Amino acid sequence: MSKKFTQPKDMTHGTPWKLILSFSIPLVLGNIFQELYTIVDTMVVGQKLGVNALAAVGATGWVFMFNSMLIQGFTQGFGIQISKMVGENDSTKLKQSITNSVVLSAILSIILLVGMQLIINPTMHILRIPLEIRDLSVTYLRVIFAGIPLSVAYNILAVILRSLGNSKTPLNAMIISTISNIVLDILFVVGFQWGVIGAAAATVISQLLSALYCFTQVKMIAVAKINFKNIRPDLAGVATMLKLGTPMALQNMIITVGGVVLQSFVDSYGVIFMAGYIATTKLYGIIQCAGTAYGFAMVTYTGQNWGAKQIKRIRQGTKSGIKVAIISCLIIAVLMFIFGRQLLGLFISGTPEETQLAMNYAYDFLRIMSICLPILYVLHIIRSVLQGLGHTMITMVSGLFEMLVRVGGAFLLSLVFGERGLFITEILAWLAADIVLIIGYYISMKKIENTSVCHNDNSPSSV
Repeated sequence: MSKKFTQPKDMTHGTPWKLILSFSIPLVLGNIFQELYTIVDTMVVGQKLGVNALAAVGATGWVFMFNSMLIQGFTQGFGIQISKMVGENDSTKLKQSITNSVVLSAILSIILLVGMQLIINPTMHILRIPLEIRDLSVTYLRVIFAGIPLSVAYNILAVILRSLGNSKTPLNAMIISTISNIVLDILFVVGFQWGVIGAAAATVISQLLSALYCFTQVKMIAVAKINFKNIRPDLAGVATMLKLGTPMALQNMIITVGGVVLQSFVDSYGVIFMAGYIATTKLYGIIQCAGTAYGFAMVTYTGQNWGAKQIKRIRQGTKSGIKVAIISCLIIAVLMFIFGRQLLGLFISGTPEETQLAMNYAYDFLRIMSICLPILYVLHIIRSVLQGLGHTMITMVSGLFEMLVRVGGAFLLSLVFGERGLFITEILAWLAADIVLIIGYYISMKKIENTSVCHNDNSPSSV
């Protein structure tokens, strides 16, 4: 297969840590810009519309995440097969895998567009969102979920590009969409005074721009060109992608359900605690950006090397990824302890008494998260390696344990430590997932090495 049919970055050769880091840097920046979506919304809403509007938007966080993680789970699962075909150096199967991923993503967007609109009102009751902000939360979600097809389009196009080794185009897409989101937020919320509808509309339009940009770039890749007049999905390939993507989507769904339960406990402590907790979770989105990026890099790295049957490089890459992740955690923790209060202040407004109390909650949570951040980053690395190997059932089980601890901890630790017990619960949920993933990784790698699982099967195995 010629170079133009493969990818800008071949991860089957070269020093693992250099490959992982160079591939991750654009993804880190892209993730930061993506998080700025919600941060800009939160800042504009919180500063211009007040505490109730901030709480209303923030209270939708887990519902929004539920949808986003379903989309990411399926599309990332589709990308595993694409990465493997890159490693196998088979342009025909690679092109077919890309076609399958596009068809499945289109079907997914329709299902989610209808389904998420239907669950909005029931979810408001489950989350126990205070009545005074419930209508605002529903309105925000209605507009956001109208953009689901755009979100799916961006995610699958970004997955295709990353699987081909291109991590820079998704970064450029996020820069474009974030700038447009800032401009539109100011225009719609401050200028037109559309309230939370304006913030949601700004995000949807920005998603459209990011999807369009990625589409123009994918069109220029010969192997990714799809003739929409003659789309013929390969049923066997579709089945393989669903076998990979479904456990990942279920994993994300399970994790999010645990988060929804935790959020319901947060909401039960009132608007002030909600505002402090939400402020930290918005900042959390930034401090985990590097971990998420390393995860994306490890999926591509592992998938390509798995397809190329270079098992030793997978283990080397895992060790390198963990080292890079831990160093990053140390740097982030120092920055959060120095600048944490100033950053949290960007999301909190109200009376002096309200602001101070919300800030105390927020900074307590931030300190705990910063100290325990290596637990989360190791989770991203190991989970992504297993996903790259196609062992998505193991990662789903880890998600189940994470959910169980998050739910159990919310019940038990809140009784012992009050609202601050919810902070500890989040860390314990990460730790539970880590334990399952590390055990799964060592068992999987030992099995692969002992049995020399380097066969010619064109689909990743599933455990």
